[in-house]
Amino acid sequence: MVTVKKHKLTEITVVGDDDTGLIANVTSLLFERGINIEDLDQAVREGVFRMTMHVDTSEMVCTEEKLREDVDELSDDLGVDIQVRFPAERETQTMAVLVTKESHCLEAIFESWANGDLGADVSVVIGNHPDLRPLAEKYDVPFHDIGDEKGTPDEDHMLDLLQEYEVDLVVLARYMRILSPDVVFRYENRIINVHPSLLPAFPGASAYMQAIEEGVRIAGVTAHYVTTDLDQGPIITQRAFNVPDDASEEELQRIGQPLEAEALIEAIKLHLNDAVSVHRGRTKLRDDLDTGDVQLGSPEVLDDANPDRPIDGLGEIVANQGGEESEADD
Repeated sequence: MVTVKKHKLTEITVVGDDDTGLIANVTSLLFERGINIEDLDQAVREGVFRMTMHVDTSEMVCTEEKLREDVDELSDDLGVDIQVRFPAERETQTMAVLVTKESHCLEAIFESWANGDLGADVSVVIGNHPDLRPLAEKYDVPFHDIGDEKGTPDEDHMLDLLQEYEVDLVVLARYMRILSPDVVFRYENRIINVHPSLLPAFPGASAYMQAIEEGVRIAGVTAHYVTTDLDQGPIITQRAFNVPDDASEEELQRIGQPLEAEALIEAIKLHLNDAVSVHRGRTKLRDDLDTGDVQLGSPEVLDDANPDRPIDGLGEIVANQGGEESEADD
């Protein structure tokens, strides 16, 4: 398992209706309490405002409890949701798994958790259909069906559950619904999805069929952070495979599903161990990380199978060497 030193910054998220003065009110509260803002990012999507800050609370002039009280009071005054996550609130992180009907990724998560390899507790499974309830019950994990008869999820109920179970990470284990900005903004860079294509190619539904229709020879899967842009979030891990001639969608699913599970588990572990960061829409491994056992893409053995020449410039070098030998012979 990848292990690195956890960052010691407190994360503060602000989500609510867009309005003037939100940033100033929150940053002023922090400044008055001796809290230094190390990083601030804000965005608005579909009228929903989101601000994420990473702050240094090591020298603040109040207790953690008092800061929470002040933040809650400001949250009520502004009509927004403000969450504070201190770095040492819990030794073991918790995760929620969102599912629909496909079981392979959830099964892989449970197996890794049961083997002690995951690095977090699976605290709850949330589905928009009840199909995977028996699998959750097998591992004695609470299951909540938040979908109606058509599978349309109640996101307010989802947010209540995520807060109730104090979730650190949300994993989409083939959850076949698009999350609204109201959910994504509250868990920015804390929602991981796995998609059955080598993104950015073939986003959206029926990715394996898209690959067949486009006639690609190599397809794959991608685990990525979820943003408000469909299947466009920062990529964490990928796996690739050859597409057989005349392959059906079912055949590609049989090839791809084990790789979906593998890529997702790798991405979860990297995130939980704070081994990957996001900067300007791209992920990067921490500089102090030993990457010897990390597989972000295809196995290294494939690198050895690829040719290493010709490349630009080699032809000129060879030509010059030949000319020098000819002059020497003369």
